[in-house]
Amino acid sequence: MAPSPRASSFSRALLLVLALSVTLAPAPAAATGVFRVRRKFPRHGGAGEAEEHLAALRRHDGRRHGRLLGAVDLPLGGVGLPTETGLYFTRIEIGAPPKGYYVQVDTGSDILWVNCIRCDGCPTRSGLGIELTQYDPAGSGSTVGCDQEFCAATNGGVPPPCSSESPCQFRITYGDGSSTTGFYVTDLLQYDRASGDGQTTPSNATITFGCGAQLGGDLGSDSQALDGILGFGQANSSVLSQLAAARKVPKIFAHCLDTVRGGGIFAIGDVVQPRVKTTPLVPNMPHYNVNLEGISVGGATLQLATNTFDSGDNKGTIIDSGTTLAYLPEEVHKTLMAAVFKKYQDMTFRNYQDFLCFQFSGSVDDGFPVITFSFEGDLTLNVYPHDYLFQNGCGQAFVLYDNDFYCVGFLNGGLQTKDGKNMVLLGDLVLSNKLVVYDLENQVIGWTDYNCK
Repeated sequence: MAPSPRASSFSRALLLVLALSVTLAPAPAAATGVFRVRRKFPRHGGAGEAEEHLAALRRHDGRRHGRLLGAVDLPLGGVGLPTETGLYFTRIEIGAPPKGYYVQVDTGSDILWVNCIRCDGCPTRSGLGIELTQYDPAGSGSTVGCDQEFCAATNGGVPPPCSSESPCQFRITYGDGSSTTGFYVTDLLQYDRASGDGQTTPSNATITFGCGAQLGGDLGSDSQALDGILGFGQANSSVLSQLAAARKVPKIFAHCLDTVRGGGIFAIGDVVQPRVKTTPLVPNMPHYNVNLEGISVGGATLQLATNTFDSGDNKGTIIDSGTTLAYLPEEVHKTLMAAVFKKYQDMTFRNYQDFLCFQFSGSVDDGFPVITFSFEGDLTLNVYPHDYLFQNGCGQAFVLYDNDFYCVGFLNGGLQTKDGKNMVLLGDLVLSNKLVVYDLENQVIGWTDYNCK
């Protein structure tokens, strides 16, 4: 069961971590803040929901790719919600006395921003069943001036052309043309940190974040509205970077996501146990790019061109927890599917919204192979059949089938966006039930299989 929308206690999040037997570094040497997250929609569709469920996954990732790649070609049709560019959201507390705000947790962006009081175009209700709150900077916050160092840092190191009395402004434009505009403020972020003895200690830190004064496009839609976005990107403007600069936490975060129950945790700070093997991040990249070296199916390595996984413009491999599925270059996808279904030459397939679907009775883990991605540094990532095969109930398009109907979660990236057709984008599909650690101090990322329930 998903946690209550009003579950605001971070101590509950820590209890979940303890149940997972994840050991967080004790305070104060490497204090850890823990955020319990919820998933916006389930990974598997139920009976009668297959068509809309698969369509929702594709729409979500189409919008997500527009954001990651800066693309505006959204071939899936319609103008979508930019708030759907991330799957997970959590509740944070800001100010003194603190107020709670529901924010999307996003590894694909940097800054934290929340909607401000008297915001133009901001939603006042949400279809997610949560109560929205607009931030009032007149409380305990203070406006960041145009002449302050933070403002210059967010402007490429150059002070913007404005007077010292003017607020430092920001504008974020998303792939579909929607945007948020406002100014930066400084206030207290309230959080609980792990003390190393199974307890939490209330703590706070002064951070600078965006106060959204105006929303453009569909960002203000009520459907899946949230109060803002908490970015876990690499820039110095991120909350993680600010906390690390203040010596509150090391510049490390981790997540353990459970796609079955639809939740999980994000933890800021070092994870002592279990230890994870790592691979280097590709330097000077805006996202979490890694060097993929090969793919094997059931232990047999796929025969692909030697330059298939080279990094470069619109090439390479991105790890992104905000993408639902996994996308591969056309030739890689074709070769992978041939290997996965090698022993089912007589199987009948149906193509629905670019998903490869089929009927199968029995255990998919017994009937299909494990797919293994191999990365620089001898790090591997195993994707099990129950992860990459979606079980969907029958819809109007699948009237002949029942709950034995499955679709494959690996898609041809060339059908999603032309800008990303040569990229490997590994999303929630391959990251579920794994403890994933982003060590930005050492510029590495790693993971290990884990029961995130």
